[in-house]
Amino acid sequence: MTQTQPNAVEWRVLDGLAPYAQTLAAMEARVAAIAQGSAPEAVWLLEHPPLYTAGTSAKPVDLVQPDRFPVHLAGRGGQYTYHGPGQRVAYVMLDLNKRGRDVRKFVCALEDWVIKTLAEFNIKGERRAGRVGVWVVRPDRALGSNGQPAEDKIAAIGIKLRKWVSFHGISINHEPDLSHFDGIVPCGIADHGVTSLVDLGLPVTMADLDLALRRQFDAGFGAGGR
Repeated sequence: MTQTQPNAVEWRVLDGLAPYAQTLAAMEARVAAIAQGSAPEAVWLLEHPPLYTAGTSAKPVDLVQPDRFPVHLAGRGGQYTYHGPGQRVAYVMLDLNKRGRDVRKFVCALEDWVIKTLAEFNIKGERRAGRVGVWVVRPDRALGSNGQPAEDKIAAIGIKLRKWVSFHGISINHEPDLSHFDGIVPCGIADHGVTSLVDLGLPVTMADLDLALRRQFDAGFGAGGR
């Protein structure tokens, strides 16, 4: 399904489980077209079959079970991450030539987008210094070895820029099989866990999450390149 307006960001929801290599190739082609001015900016919402991706900072030791799922070199920043059914991936292809060539500000805006989306479901997502992604405190779990409340990761962020057009993007755990994360050290962080909307006890559908993502994107980024 595609939704777009003249001079607006095109939104697509891909049905089924999108094969990783083909989707990555299509995304790179779209980024090239955006850079050339022949296609509008785009956000693609999708799910992948179970797989691991390795970012440019991935360490081989963090691939704990290399034969569990296919492993793909992603080309984005970051380390190892998991994608699979029940996880909403948003590939974000925006032209930072029009939006300001500030990578740090852009990553901050993506984090804000996720945090405000989660807030629609009364989830307090938070940043953590030195840890990429969005985190939630788990007061329902035992304190960590440092005496601090347990924290779980609920969303990952990893981007790449080509000619100042972004690709890759974010992923939010809606209801994935959390045991699938056991095959890697997610994002190189071994002393914290992962969670999802459903794991937190929220009866949220993927459609609910998509609507919240769209609302908060339009509020934060604007529908048309502001």
